[in-house]
Amino acid sequence: MVSTGAVPNLAFRRLRGQRSAGEFAAAVRRAAREIGEQVACDARYIGRVESGEIRCPNYAYERVFLHMFPGTTLVDLGFSSRETVRGRGARATADTPPPTAPHRDTDEESDVLRRVFMTSGTATMATATLGLGGTPAAAAARPAPRRVGEAEVSAVEKAVRQIRLLDDRHGGDGLYRKASQPLRIAYALLDSGVAAKRSTAGRLHAGAGELAISVGWLAHDSGRFEDARSHYAEALATARVAGDAALEAHAFCNASFLARDTGRPRESVRAAEAGQRAAQPLGSPRLLALLALREAGGRAGLGDRTGCERAIGRAHAAFGRGRSDADPEWMSFFREAELEFLEAQCWSVLGEWSRAARHARRAVRLQDPHFTRNLALYRTELTWDLARAGEAAQAAAEGHRVLDLLDRVRSTRIRAMLAGSVTALRPQRGTREVREFLERYAEVSGTQE
Repeated sequence: MVSTGAVPNLAFRRLRGQRSAGEFAAAVRRAAREIGEQVACDARYIGRVESGEIRCPNYAYERVFLHMFPGTTLVDLGFSSRETVRGRGARATADTPPPTAPHRDTDEESDVLRRVFMTSGTATMATATLGLGGTPAAAAARPAPRRVGEAEVSAVEKAVRQIRLLDDRHGGDGLYRKASQPLRIAYALLDSGVAAKRSTAGRLHAGAGELAISVGWLAHDSGRFEDARSHYAEALATARVAGDAALEAHAFCNASFLARDTGRPRESVRAAEAGQRAAQPLGSPRLLALLALREAGGRAGLGDRTGCERAIGRAHAAFGRGRSDADPEWMSFFREAELEFLEAQCWSVLGEWSRAARHARRAVRLQDPHFTRNLALYRTELTWDLARAGEAAQAAAEGHRVLDLLDRVRSTRIRAMLAGSVTALRPQRGTREVREFLERYAEVSGTQE
């Protein structure tokens, strides 16, 4: 639906010329590939631009459009300047995140993550001293390690938060390689073994371990499963060395999730149970709830319906006890929407498609729309469950909504889930709604229908 008061973008319409919206969208996708971008442009997106609904494109589209029309600016192309759209009083559009949740596109994220480690002279000096920014010869000639203090530890902790924020917005595909550099720096700081104080050493171990988990998750989300497994194991080893039960519980939580996603349900259950043992004395019911859901997912994969139901019951009971000051910072994503989504996945694995769809629909309804990646994930799960439940037209409608979000989300995991839904819907292509969705999916993904 076009926003009230939208002004048509006549300049952009003139640039399209005699080409149809679909032909122009194909040209945009070709231009994106020429510069290494990935945009899910289709005729609907072009229509939203020309109607004025999209006042300013995201960074990826900006680069593509300026590549297509060299020497122009966004204003020349009929868009509002980014400053006016993102200013304090500007209204957010469907293509522009709200001012309360600023972010950068993935090509700028390497700079964001690098700057995290360059915010103080001390941190810069420590990085240089450890030989992380120069040539092998420079590293070999480095002086004795310096003492690690507040600046370095704060930089590691800030990198963890920044990666999580960017993942919430975009997914893991564009972030993984760029996030590996801060991880190497963090472990080099650990290896220097010269923390100024014992408390600093504890924070550095925790920060490096959390960073390993965050980078592991980016690998997991982008389909690099062996890399993810390695990073989670690294975090677990760090937790064991430091005697950090909270970090250990987190590492087991993610290891359980990865094992479930890679077809090792028994390992998933064992890791979730180990995580619950580590988490028990920490005083966080929400952490225990999430770990119980990880166990439930593994048990569903084993076909253990009774064990799955019991684990889900424990999860609801623990979640119902509410928040606690002991809840880890990384669990900010675990709200009621995530609870519903994880339960939906359990019922889906057990083949109860309609029940799964009910929970997935609740997850979509409850999710904060600012967290684009999770909203796309929940809608993809709903698409799959509806398709398998025989609700083909509803599944197609949800599939369209997923495609609307894919310009802003780069997640191999989500795209693979959507491809599974497409496969499930193909036998129903005689239905108009399904046929239109399949045609749009083929256009956006570059596949044949």
